Amino acid sequence: MVSFSALLQNGRTPTRREEISAVLSLSWPAIIQQLMLTLVQYIDTAMVGSLGPNATAAVGVVSSSVWLFNGLLGAAAVGFSVQVAQYVGAGDRESAKDVVRQSLLFNVFFGLFMGGLAAGISFFLPGWLGAEEAIRGDASAYFLIVGCSMPFLLAINLMSSLLRCMGDTRTPMAYNIMLNVFNTIFNFLFIYPSRTVSLLGAQVWLPGAGMGVAGAALGSALASLVVTLLFLRKFFSQGFPLQVRLTDKFRFTRRCLSSMVRIGFPQAMAQSAQCIAQIAVTVLVAGLGTQAVAANSLAVTAEALCYQPGYGVATAATTLVGQAIGANRRDMAVRFARCSTAMGAAIMACTGLLMFLFAEPLIGMFTPDAEVMRLGASVLRIEAFAEPLFAVSIVATGAFSGAGDTRWSFFANLLSMWGIRLPIALLLIGSLGLASVWVAMCCELCLKGLLFLWRLRSNRWLTSGTIVSSV
Repeated sequence: MVSFSALLQNGRTPTRREEISAVLSLSWPAIIQQLMLTLVQYIDTAMVGSLGPNATAAVGVVSSSVWLFNGLLGAAAVGFSVQVAQYVGAGDRESAKDVVRQSLLFNVFFGLFMGGLAAGISFFLPGWLGAEEAIRGDASAYFLIVGCSMPFLLAINLMSSLLRCMGDTRTPMAYNIMLNVFNTIFNFLFIYPSRTVSLLGAQVWLPGAGMGVAGAALGSALASLVVTLLFLRKFFSQGFPLQVRLTDKFRFTRRCLSSMVRIGFPQAMAQSAQCIAQIAVTVLVAGLGTQAVAANSLAVTAEALCYQPGYGVATAATTLVGQAIGANRRDMAVRFARCSTAMGAAIMACTGLLMFLFAEPLIGMFTPDAEVMRLGASVLRIEAFAEPLFAVSIVATGAFSGAGDTRWSFFANLLSMWGIRLPIALLLIGSLGLASVWVAMCCELCLKGLLFLWRLRSNRWLTSGTIVSSV
């Protein structure tokens, strides 16, 4: 567990170098982890893209729904991990261990519930989203398998978040690198049929199930299972600072669950509002045809490479602000929040520039279709201008979460998605086609970033979510 006692409990004001060092030490492994998670999606998309536009569209049409479910899983993880961060900052190890035990128990029940729900709607979802008949079968199969892997996805999300809020960002990074390795191996086995390939001049026979789109989902699900087992071994191992034992009492307490709901529920609602709006956008795009759906899906996937560093910095902000709040050092919570946000904006300004300059190669990684590539690159360049302010909203959300302030983020996301992005997209789609969705997104992200910047500078987020003093 990383200790920030020199910064949190000595009563002194840190130097600028110490602030930046603390943010960087937690950010760079988290950034790599986020990029590794994105790489899983890249690998799936590239392999599925080699099967043709219909296969890409089948995955793309349900991708917003996958994000909705993942967002709800992530909100639950935040609800527990912020408590751990604040208890660690307060030096209350036993309360932190109790939160960890309850979070693992919650994972079992909530993961199974979400998995069952996803599996149950998988047969109807593509039709609800307006997908063309030709891709509905593959889209249903993909979402069904993803749904069955929800308990593992929640476990990885939860335990990664717990470790990060304890100050350990390197273990989640290492395990997510393994996730990519396993995902790639399983994808090769399940997506493609058995075949002979040329390797260093020799003909090598490779086995394969030939499952196509469904094989991509199955490969990711099995990789998630393996990595979940690795995380569990970590939490149950001797020497782990907050070690869990099978002989421990696994039972919920009112104070832990109420804090989780108070923090996690607004986060879940914010994710739901955002993802439901994205699903509505998906319905709009589906009416433009298979090529538009494929181009939109690939552009969204490519853009993830640019904004994931922001989420990496946001995890550092959550940890540092949470521990500072727990240690009753609100002055340092403000400094860490502002330093993290500035760093995230600078990083994403650079990634946005790269995204603008290399839009065609990014899209070309996933599809050989020239029209899909052209359309995807054109909308990707529109989004590049929003990346710095997008970073402000991402990192500031992480800082606010560390302080327990998640309700404001919910209302801000609700207002921006439903009050700005969707109306602009509806207004322009008849004249601009797919570009209208991305123009609307760019406008919404810029305005939301300015709103979060105002909130960050107001310091009002400091007073709404301290846990250790309220339980």
